[in-house]
Amino acid sequence: MPSHPSRRTALLGTASLLALPALGAAPARKQLPPPPDVWPRPAAVPGGVARLSLGPSATRPQAHAGEVPLLVVGDAIEWTAVVGIALAARPGEASITVAEAGEPPRRLPYRIAPKKYQEQRLTVSPRTVDLSPEDQARYEREREHLAGVMATFSPGVPRQLQMQVPVPGRRSSSFGLRRVFNGQARNPHSGMDIAAATGTPVRAPLDGRVVDVGDYFFNGGTVWLDHGAGLLSMYCHLSAMDVKPGDQLRAGDAFCAVGATGRVTGPHLHWSVMLNRAMVDPALFIPA
Repeated sequence: MPSHPSRRTALLGTASLLALPALGAAPARKQLPPPPDVWPRPAAVPGGVARLSLGPSATRPQAHAGEVPLLVVGDAIEWTAVVGIALAARPGEASITVAEAGEPPRRLPYRIAPKKYQEQRLTVSPRTVDLSPEDQARYEREREHLAGVMATFSPGVPRQLQMQVPVPGRRSSSFGLRRVFNGQARNPHSGMDIAAATGTPVRAPLDGRVVDVGDYFFNGGTVWLDHGAGLLSMYCHLSAMDVKPGDQLRAGDAFCAVGATGRVTGPHLHWSVMLNRAMVDPALFIPA
């Protein structure tokens, strides 16, 4: 009995027969489930990651969500856009734009499924909720600076996307929690909290370049790493930061330490992962 061709073999054999429409939206491509060792794990929900097959192409296609460039991985046999979905995204149809050499741009649609996150109520120092004029001015200055950090897009594609957990400890499933501080609703929690003692070393989950080091009103001691192509990670509430912008790290390098700085109720690491300027669930990048 003849064996069935693999997906990649089938794509290679039919590559010369594929043609894209000249104008308008491309027909929706059926997204096949990825093999179990593909990272990040797909979850097309607010705060999740969509993996969209772009098909074969001799060169790496360019893909955008609006004006924001996207991470594209793969090879000439099959390219994949790895799309971060913002927590504020509405469920329903969404799309990206794909441009390939010598072809007009095409729209590639996909669907965002709904996801309900829990709510958490916390009591913290009143000065971190009802800000004084001086603290409000500081926060606004920091927000403007961090907007520039979050827009970082370096051309290098990460060698791998499976991450190491940056610090040992109990990991909360708090990503996406609708947080209420002292009775006042605030933005949902955009990272993973890992319980650890002050001074515990924090290690880089992937190779990366330090793009920001600072002491911020809400986040306390903070370091941002750029892993390439719009994939960033953030580490907050640190007690020590042993790096400076421009430093290059290898996966596993210790570069900062757990603390309790900023708006916190105790020592822990707040770890965020950002993809195409959208905070996404770090759990999708690490083994369960």
